[in-house]
Amino acid sequence: MSDPAIITCAVSGAVANKQQCPGIPYTPEEYAKEVRRARDAGASMVHVHARTPDGVPTVEVEHYRAITQAILAETPDIIVNFSTGWVGLPMAERVAHITDLKPEIGALNMGSMNYAKYSSKRKGFVFDFVFENSFEDIIFLLERMRAAGVKPECECFDVGHVESIPPLVDLGAIRPPVQFSLIHGVLGGIQATARNLAHMASVVPEGSTWGVIAISRQQWTMVAAAAALGGNVRVGFEDNFYLPSGEMASSNGELVEAAAQIVRLQGREVAEPEQARRMLSLPPDPDRGPLAP
Repeated sequence: MSDPAIITCAVSGAVANKQQCPGIPYTPEEYAKEVRRARDAGASMVHVHARTPDGVPTVEVEHYRAITQAILAETPDIIVNFSTGWVGLPMAERVAHITDLKPEIGALNMGSMNYAKYSSKRKGFVFDFVFENSFEDIIFLLERMRAAGVKPECECFDVGHVESIPPLVDLGAIRPPVQFSLIHGVLGGIQATARNLAHMASVVPEGSTWGVIAISRQQWTMVAAAAALGGNVRVGFEDNFYLPSGEMASSNGELVEAAAQIVRLQGREVAEPEQARRMLSLPPDPDRGPLAP
């Protein structure tokens, strides 16, 4: 096998709770155990949305610090990736945990959009809001990440978000090679089909890296499509609770194990963290100083 694929595990997200999926971690100890399971199954990166110990989503630095310290104590070689996705917070608060703690990767959204979920049974929207991410805000986040030495992960919910990158490169706000996450399956963004992914991947600038994030049970079709197209993949309870069989996963590790099997069936290997750092143009020895106990 050759052509390694990076598997990222998004262990918790900021929306679902244990009533919906008992495996979602809340406490630092639960995060650490879930990341250990994911790493053992083949994940080389963890995407973190912090929670308080009672499960409430938070952007507070102390919760990110406690969770990440617990993760690294259990899984010291994992690549750490923090979210900046939030609605209704000042931009400085959306990025403070990144500038203070300096993870290797910081995810940010590359455009504004309607963000919704529709229920055909209820004949109505479960939620419906505008996720605002102006160029001014994107540049603010990019500048803060660059000053902190954190590589951006550009989360793109539609083709136009990918094609927003060249002006940012021209301004010097982001430096190639760029890392893209192509998100499929959110109402208001591009929908989850292999053809859509093939088109979206085709406009990623040459020399960049990309991976797929797909929502709900369509995740498995999209993992297979990304693996076949040469991309990386993300799984985890943030995006989907269910295994390809339709059974709810008991841990993030089970989801990663299924993704690793799909990657290998495409004739590719699963990247180890050392390989993944090279692929993403990250330093081989990350600075963990800001996360020291």
